[in-house]
Amino acid sequence: MLSAIGSDPDCPELASTPFRVADAYAEFFAGVGTDPAGFLSDAVPVGADTGELVLVRDITLRSMCEHHLLPFRGRAHVAYRPGRRVVGLSAIPRVIETLAARPQVQERLGEQIAQTLQDGLDPAGVLVVLEASHGCVSDRGVRQVDATTVTVASRGVLAEPAEQAAVFALLAPPAGAER
Repeated sequence: MLSAIGSDPDCPELASTPFRVADAYAEFFAGVGTDPAGFLSDAVPVGADTGELVLVRDITLRSMCEHHLLPFRGRAHVAYRPGRRVVGLSAIPRVIETLAARPQVQERLGEQIAQTLQDGLDPAGVLVVLEASHGCVSDRGVRQVDATTVTVASRGVLAEPAEQAAVFALLAPPAGAER
């Protein structure tokens, strides 16, 4: 890569760069080969369907665009309506971190999160909202530094428009507040 941009990879200032880049990429892609469903294995039974909505919002999200190997960053909001099992709340960010630590596109990432929760918990419904800024949009090409992308993935009862509207209302900033 250094040679491709016209730098001398043998100069003293860049001697350690390949190793630092390799370490960074190992961290960025640590989710490759890891099964995110493992974080849901400790789900506990709650008896009858609770019907109560569980919403974990503002989960920090960092991933790498598979098209340009540039980062995208933002927030994930995950809602699920439990069936007969619930999971510890820290499991949801762990699922997101694992799936995000792979070469990704935002649209697929939301679908993978939703499907992992659907398969692992068998809830009545799942809704995943991802909001992210992409390096491939802000730092190159069109250079739109304020542009964000919002994607929605849903399953079960939370795929119904009225149910989604209720979750979206919980995600909206209070009147007069900025996000």
